[in-house]
Amino acid sequence: MEFIDVIAEMFPDAEAELNYTNPFELTIAVLLSAQTTDVGVNRVTEGLFKRFKTPEDYLAVEVEEIEQYIKTIGLYRTKAKNIQKLCRDLIDKYGGEIPGNYDDLVSLAGVGRKTANVVLSVAFDTPRIAVDTHVERISKRLGIARYKDSPLQVEETLMRKIPAERWSKTHHQLIFFGRYHCLARNPKCHECPLLAECREGQKRLKKGLVKM
Repeated sequence: MEFIDVIAEMFPDAEAELNYTNPFELTIAVLLSAQTTDVGVNRVTEGLFKRFKTPEDYLAVEVEEIEQYIKTIGLYRTKAKNIQKLCRDLIDKYGGEIPGNYDDLVSLAGVGRKTANVVLSVAFDTPRIAVDTHVERISKRLGIARYKDSPLQVEETLMRKIPAERWSKTHHQLIFFGRYHCLARNPKCHECPLLAECREGQKRLKKGLVKM
């Protein structure tokens, strides 16, 4: 698909922007990123990861102490509880280590399909496309997926249309394209090389909102 090559040229070095040093920290960071920016997550994990190194560390304190580290991000109470539940399962079922397969990952508290796919892709080098808000928005604006499609349907469509060896890299490039170029409210349509193929861009063009 030509759009992949265009976006790849725009963001050749796209990669995960969450800060982490191991699969455990990555999983916690992605869990925290739901409905929150990566910048916000990195701000709280700087202190969180200094205080808590292992699943045992998170279970050795009251949940309120974890909350204090992450209270500036959305849903922090639920996320703190899920972190402790996740750590309990890691110790009881997986020897304290993050499992490297999808079914085990999604069995963990707070880990849904998107989080599991990110962890598999980034930490375990498994080809995956994780559909977050950016990937979903871009896929629908460019007409790759239908507006009514669920995130799972978007993922399946992308996996059909993109070669497997490009899944993980394309995932990050789509995120960068959505985060820094095709923004939700103010997309840079006037300077976009994909304007001719973009549903949203074409609508804006008809309404006179796109500068040529």
